[in-house]
Amino acid sequence: MNWLLPEYTADALPHEAAQIERLRRAVLDLFRVHGYELVMPPLIEYLDSLLTGSGSDLKLRTFKLVDQLSGRTLGVRADMTPQVARIDAHLLNRQGVTRLCYCDSVLHTLPASQAATREPIQLGAELYGYTGVAADLEAIRLMAAALACAGTPAFRIDLSHVGVFRALAKAAGLDAEAELSVLQLLQVKDVPSLHERCAALAEPYRSALLRLPELYGGAEVLDDAARELPALPEITAALDALRQLQAGMPELPLSFDFSDLRGYHYHNGVVFAAYYPGFPSAVALGGRYDGAGSAFGRARPATGFSMDLREIARLAAAGPQAAAILAPHAGGDARLAAAVADLRARGEIVVELLPGETVCEGPRCDRQLAERDGQWIIQAINRD
Repeated sequence: MNWLLPEYTADALPHEAAQIERLRRAVLDLFRVHGYELVMPPLIEYLDSLLTGSGSDLKLRTFKLVDQLSGRTLGVRADMTPQVARIDAHLLNRQGVTRLCYCDSVLHTLPASQAATREPIQLGAELYGYTGVAADLEAIRLMAAALACAGTPAFRIDLSHVGVFRALAKAAGLDAEAELSVLQLLQVKDVPSLHERCAALAEPYRSALLRLPELYGGAEVLDDAARELPALPEITAALDALRQLQAGMPELPLSFDFSDLRGYHYHNGVVFAAYYPGFPSAVALGGRYDGAGSAFGRARPATGFSMDLREIARLAAAGPQAAAILAPHAGGDARLAAAVADLRARGEIVVELLPGETVCEGPRCDRQLAERDGQWIIQAINRD
């Protein structure tokens, strides 16, 4: 059965491929008019470069192989963000703000969920060189605009800030192993196990960590957090940033979840996730990851987001399918060849039959070129 594909991989047949390509063009055009420049990193890189600053999660998701030219270990990219950070820090070497976008396949050793593919098409945008909240505002607004452009508008955008948990973990004296354990319990909101794990911690940090899973909802959650969490400088700064984001985007469906700490070992500021009605997982993820370019020679402020275009294409309503025009084989008929060329120049799909071919099984043809009084005209195909 040599036609079978590896598990959690799939072909994109014409209808799905057309949908993916339509959305890719639409969203990349949206990025372009917002000043984001397209980059195309390579599919493989030396492993150290791919995993720089990304944490252990990405290491486990990355396919590895040995380069027969250099003998060094290569990785097939599982995430394009480190590659784009390398381009900004090392190749472009600009001093001011840089806006970059990308869209291409990545490969995962394991699917993110039972319904996920191991070969997502990662579409995203990154903004480098600006530390202020204004950059996060731009990234979140652009993410919302991209989802709306694709026909999958977010009904909820969750905001969080990794600085809150990081400050509590440090103040509570958690070592690396304990910090990871508490983090994992927070992410799945396992409150009973969290109570058990934090039982020996000193107050007020024990109570604060136990409160994090309950701090989710609307803008009132920020007031609750300010009142109930320790007034550590890092927490105060994080809450101020979240308040600025909430005030700056009244048009978006924002909510807050202080136990949403995905990408904790990669992000170091605001994190955000967008959700679509009826779909259990986030359809777009992003956040701030300052310093990602340090391994490439320059530690640059950075914020951005990405989404899986395959997933978005499945959720979005199918776009209009343009029907084609069927044309007989031109042979040496210069007038027919000129008519076909003119139609294609105007953007029409024209399928020219080969000698002996009488039927076109795809794409769907609803019109045909027919000769009338020495002229080639377009007429509807009668399917009765």
